[in-house]
Amino acid sequence: MSPQAKKQENKILILATETCAYPGADSVGQAHSTYPSNTYILRVRAPVLFPESFYFDCFKKGISGIIIMSCGEECPYEGAFTAMAKKLDGVYKKMKEMELDLKRLRLTAICTVCNRSFLNEVNQMDKLVRELGPPKFKE
Repeated sequence: MSPQAKKQENKILILATETCAYPGADSVGQAHSTYPSNTYILRVRAPVLFPESFYFDCFKKGISGIIIMSCGEECPYEGAFTAMAKKLDGVYKKMKEMELDLKRLRLTAICTVCNRSFLNEVNQMDKLVRELGPPKFKE
Protein backbone atom coordinates (compact mmCIF):
# COMPACT_ATOMS: atom_id res chain seq x y z
CA MET A 1 0.00 0.00 0.00
CA SER A 2 1.36 3.42 -0.92
CA PRO A 3 2.08 5.91 1.89
CA GLN A 4 -0.57 8.24 0.40
CA ALA A 5 -3.22 5.50 0.46
CA LYS A 6 -2.29 4.57 4.03
CA LYS A 7 -2.51 8.21 5.09
CA GLN A 8 -5.98 8.57 3.56
CA GLU A 9 -7.41 5.66 5.53
CA ASN A 10 -6.36 7.29 8.82
CA LYS A 11 -9.03 9.96 9.06
CA ILE A 12 -8.91 12.73 11.65
CA LEU A 13 -12.11 14.36 12.88
CA ILE A 14 -11.96 17.81 14.42
CA LEU A 15 -14.87 19.07 16.48
CA ALA A 16 -14.35 22.82 16.29
CA THR A 17 -16.42 25.21 18.39
CA GLU A 18 -18.20 27.81 16.31
CA THR A 19 -17.06 30.73 18.49
CA CYS A 20 -13.31 30.03 18.73
CA ALA A 21 -11.79 26.98 17.06
CA TYR A 22 -13.80 27.10 13.83
CA PRO A 23 -12.82 30.74 13.12
CA GLY A 24 -9.27 29.64 14.02
CA ALA A 25 -9.44 26.91 11.39
CA ASP A 26 -10.84 29.45 8.93
CA SER A 27 -7.90 31.77 9.61
CA VAL A 28 -5.55 28.90 8.72
CA GLY A 29 -7.27 28.70 5.34
CA GLN A 30 -7.18 32.46 4.88
CA ALA A 31 -3.43 32.36 5.54
CA HIS A 32 -3.16 29.74 2.75
CA SER A 33 -1.58 27.28 5.16
CA THR A 34 -1.98 23.61 4.45
CA TYR A 35 -2.69 20.66 6.69
CA PRO A 36 -3.22 16.96 5.97
CA SER A 37 -6.07 16.18 3.61
CA ASN A 38 -7.30 13.34 5.83
CA THR A 39 -8.67 15.97 8.23
CA TYR A 40 -12.40 16.65 8.51
CA ILE A 41 -13.65 19.66 10.45
CA LEU A 42 -17.10 19.65 12.00
CA ARG A 43 -18.36 23.00 13.24
CA VAL A 44 -20.16 22.51 16.55
CA ARG A 45 -21.81 24.78 19.07
CA ALA A 46 -20.42 23.00 22.12
CA PRO A 47 -18.73 19.58 21.99
CA VAL A 48 -19.97 18.81 25.51
CA LEU A 49 -23.36 18.16 23.90
CA PHE A 50 -22.07 14.97 22.23
CA PRO A 51 -22.71 11.75 24.16
CA GLU A 52 -19.80 9.47 25.05
CA SER A 53 -21.03 6.93 22.50
CA PHE A 54 -20.38 9.43 19.70
CA TYR A 55 -16.61 8.97 19.99
CA PHE A 56 -16.79 5.19 19.90
CA ASP A 57 -19.15 5.30 16.92
CA CYS A 58 -16.60 7.49 15.12
CA PHE A 59 -13.79 5.04 15.81
CA LYS A 60 -15.95 2.12 14.68
CA LYS A 61 -16.81 3.96 11.45
CA GLY A 62 -13.20 4.58 10.45
CA ILE A 63 -12.06 7.72 12.26
CA SER A 64 -8.51 7.14 13.54
CA GLY A 65 -8.14 10.27 15.68
CA ILE A 66 -10.40 12.95 17.13
CA ILE A 67 -9.37 16.42 18.23
CA ILE A 68 -11.88 18.43 20.23
CA MET A 69 -10.93 22.05 19.68
CA SER A 70 -12.75 24.38 22.01
CA CYS A 71 -12.49 27.86 23.45
CA GLY A 72 -11.05 26.53 26.68
CA GLU A 73 -11.95 28.36 29.85
CA GLU A 74 -13.13 31.37 27.80
CA CYS A 75 -16.07 29.38 26.43
CA PRO A 76 -19.21 31.53 26.19
CA TYR A 77 -21.18 28.63 27.70
CA GLU A 78 -20.33 28.75 31.38
CA GLY A 79 -18.82 25.52 32.65
CA ALA A 80 -18.82 23.80 29.24
CA PHE A 81 -15.05 23.29 29.05
CA THR A 82 -14.87 21.83 32.56
CA ALA A 83 -17.87 19.59 31.82
CA MET A 84 -16.23 18.46 28.57
CA ALA A 85 -13.00 17.56 30.37
CA LYS A 86 -15.00 15.61 32.96
CA LYS A 87 -16.96 13.79 30.24
CA LEU A 88 -13.72 12.82 28.54
CA ASP A 89 -12.51 11.20 31.75
CA GLY A 90 -15.35 8.69 31.28
CA VAL A 91 -14.55 8.26 27.59
CA TYR A 92 -10.86 7.64 28.38
CA LYS A 93 -11.82 5.03 30.98
CA LYS A 94 -13.90 3.14 28.39
CA MET A 95 -11.14 3.53 25.80
CA LYS A 96 -8.74 1.81 28.22
CA GLU A 97 -11.20 -1.03 28.70
CA MET A 98 -11.49 -1.39 24.93
CA GLU A 99 -7.70 -1.22 24.55
CA LEU A 100 -7.89 1.90 22.39
CA ASP A 101 -4.86 4.19 22.57
CA LEU A 102 -5.90 7.25 24.61
CA LYS A 103 -3.84 9.55 22.38
CA ARG A 104 -6.43 9.06 19.63
CA LEU A 105 -8.71 11.54 21.43
CA ARG A 106 -7.47 14.97 22.45
CA LEU A 107 -9.07 18.06 23.98
CA THR A 108 -7.35 21.36 23.26
CA ALA A 109 -8.10 25.07 23.41
CA ILE A 110 -7.77 26.94 20.10
CA CYS A 111 -8.55 30.63 19.75
CA THR A 112 -9.77 32.51 16.69
CA VAL A 113 -6.24 33.40 15.55
CA CYS A 114 -4.26 30.37 16.76
CA ASN A 115 -2.96 29.32 13.34
CA ARG A 116 0.24 27.71 14.60
CA SER A 117 -1.52 25.89 17.43
CA PHE A 118 -4.18 24.57 15.05
CA LEU A 119 -1.57 23.32 12.58
CA ASN A 120 0.54 21.83 15.36
CA GLU A 121 -2.40 19.87 16.78
CA VAL A 122 -3.46 18.54 13.37
CA ASN A 123 0.07 17.59 12.34
CA GLN A 124 0.74 15.84 15.66
CA MET A 125 -2.49 13.84 15.34
CA ASP A 126 -1.70 13.00 11.71
CA LYS A 127 1.71 11.66 12.70
CA LEU A 128 0.16 9.64 15.52
CA VAL A 129 -2.59 8.03 13.44
CA ARG A 130 -0.08 7.15 10.71
CA GLU A 131 2.01 5.37 13.34
CA LEU A 132 -0.94 3.64 15.03
CA GLY A 133 -3.03 2.87 11.94
CA PRO A 134 -6.80 2.40 12.09
CA PRO A 135 -8.26 1.71 15.54
CA LYS A 136 -8.61 -1.90 16.59
CA PHE A 137 -10.31 -2.40 19.88
CA LYS A 138 -11.85 -5.04 22.01
CA GLU A 139 -15.57 -4.73 22.71
